Amino acid sequence: MSKIEGERDFLSVNIAVLTVSDSRTLEDDKSGMTLVQRIEAAGHTVAARDIVKDEVDLIVAKLGVWIADESVDVVIATGGTGVTGRDITPEAFAQVYEKEIPGFGELFRWVSYQKIATSTIQSRATAGVAGGTYLFALPGS
Repeated sequence: MSKIEGERDFLSVNIAVLTVSDSRTLEDDKSGMTLVQRIEAAGHTVAARDIVKDEVDLIVAKLGVWIADESVDVVIATGGTGVTGRDITPEAFAQVYEKEIPGFGELFRWVSYQKIATSTIQSRATAGVAGGTYLFALPGS
């Protein structure tokens, strides 16, 4: 069995993938499919996958369903984290967080800076916890 940091056994987790988009479908959602492929390649399970439009109420509702589902350990969302008018994923996630994990967004932007330089300031990647479920919101591109 794989080890993490040479100390702990690998623990597979069940991850739900949420794409936030007004235009994508499951068939043409490249970002969501990339997440699914990487999750499975890393030895984890994709517990669910869905797409919702860029609307706070729809995002909050879907998060609520997955937070209540004991078979979902983690939710990873893609899309809606930029700075345009329709990018509201961080605001929706903030409504459900019991605890925010501010270091995630900071680390994400630092890693992104290595590749895209100052364009990383447009990212509002965020993470938090609600109901024992870890929630991550990533850019769609």
